[in-house]
Amino acid sequence: MRPWLKRISVGVIIASVVTMALTLPTATLVEALNRWISTQGWWGRFTFVGAYVLATLLLFPGSALGLAAGASFGLLWGTLLSSIASTTTAALAFLVARYAARPAVERFARRYPRFAAVDRAIAEGGWRIVALLRLSPAIPFSASNYLFGLTAVRFWPYLLTSWIAMLPGTFLYVYLGHAGAAGVAAVEGLAQRSAAEWAMLVAGLLATIAVTVYATVLARRRIHDQARDEAPPREEAGPPRRNAALVVVATLMAGLAVSAVLKRNTVRAWFGPPRVTLTEAYVEAPGGPTFDHAAFSALLRQHVAEGGWVDYEGLRKDAHILDGYITSVAAAPFEELGRNEKLALLINAYNASSLRLILDNWPVASIKDIPAERRFDDVRWRIGSHTWSLNQIEHDQIRPKFREPRIHFALVCAAVGCPPLRREAYTADRIEQQLEQQAAYVHQHRRWFRFDADAGVVHLTRLYDWYGGDFEQVAGSVLDYAARYAPDLKAALPKGKHPAVQWLEYDWRLNSRENAK
Repeated sequence: MRPWLKRISVGVIIASVVTMALTLPTATLVEALNRWISTQGWWGRFTFVGAYVLATLLLFPGSALGLAAGASFGLLWGTLLSSIASTTTAALAFLVARYAARPAVERFARRYPRFAAVDRAIAEGGWRIVALLRLSPAIPFSASNYLFGLTAVRFWPYLLTSWIAMLPGTFLYVYLGHAGAAGVAAVEGLAQRSAAEWAMLVAGLLATIAVTVYATVLARRRIHDQARDEAPPREEAGPPRRNAALVVVATLMAGLAVSAVLKRNTVRAWFGPPRVTLTEAYVEAPGGPTFDHAAFSALLRQHVAEGGWVDYEGLRKDAHILDGYITSVAAAPFEELGRNEKLALLINAYNASSLRLILDNWPVASIKDIPAERRFDDVRWRIGSHTWSLNQIEHDQIRPKFREPRIHFALVCAAVGCPPLRREAYTADRIEQQLEQQAAYVHQHRRWFRFDADAGVVHLTRLYDWYGGDFEQVAGSVLDYAARYAPDLKAALPKGKHPAVQWLEYDWRLNSRENAK
């Protein structure tokens, strides 16, 4: 094989791995892990260590987990737990590589002089080489654990050196996670943190970064000196079959990367809704245009029973009324509407479109029985001059533009596990009252909320799991938000009795009257 083809294959493999890593919603995964751990009390610490070890053994970036530790446990506990977990991972991965692959490495070293020279250099440098490589943030932590096991470095010097040398980087990521969490928790009042406190946070972060950068310069210099002293001969090309396999692997990895990019929305949907930052993008427009939802209200009163159960057979007979309302939504002066008018229109449009989607595919036992391309990502629903999918209405138009987590108790996707469909449309003049009623209703019914004070367990709807970041941005935590509507839970939290969270099964059956029983 020509050398340039071999280099291209290696480059394609690396680029494909990076592309797929960027395609995965790492922030969403870490946020979900952080949210879940924070509800487990003291057991959360053991859970975090186990999750950290498992994830990094599977090559998940340790830096992301360090950020989660800082956000969940603070500087002291975050650093301690991350250090224990990272050192445990370093030991396990080293032993796996040492006893599973080291014999093959020794055979490989005997065959290729350059590799043998590098192997000897690392063995002779011992703990010094390990220390310098560990201090370098350019060396991926998860992969390097296995790579050290392939070298001739002895286990105990490796482990002790790894623990000590990883501490600066561990502290850096925990610090970043802690500072980020402090910023989120103070969203509603940044002035509560004094100027001196902010100065200490910034100065400490800059000092940690400076130490890490300085250590990186030293690491590069030492590695360069070691390689120059060895001056090993040029290695020959590998066996033809092995090189051909490299090309095949590169081709497959490239195909996976391209598929991940082209199917980005599908891939990310596997990990739940996207993370957003809640903001208020609109203001009220006194004297501005309004929108009449009376036709939709009349339709809901006629075909929706108490508890949100829908008479779809009856609704089919009045489908022309539903279509008339949807047509009027398409002609709405969306850009000119004030804040509450926009929010009411978007919620009603989402709910009306969900009903129309079920009728379009009738009979259907669940919205999930509808092909994915015709479900939440189908760009077909017009609101004013725009055409959006249901997911775009929720994740692009409502969540990031209204600081209002209660919308998750108002948007209904035709499932039993969804909040109940109101028997009236949302209106700008009553939307605050309506959203508050919806939130209270959800927390008063066992389908979405249960709190067992004696057992120390709170059962929550999966909406809190999927959209936990939205509730945290407003209340600080999922439990604090739920406590707003649950007096028993609210009374327990200040006493330090943080209950364990268990997620209620989300029922995707159709929210039809037939399923009401």
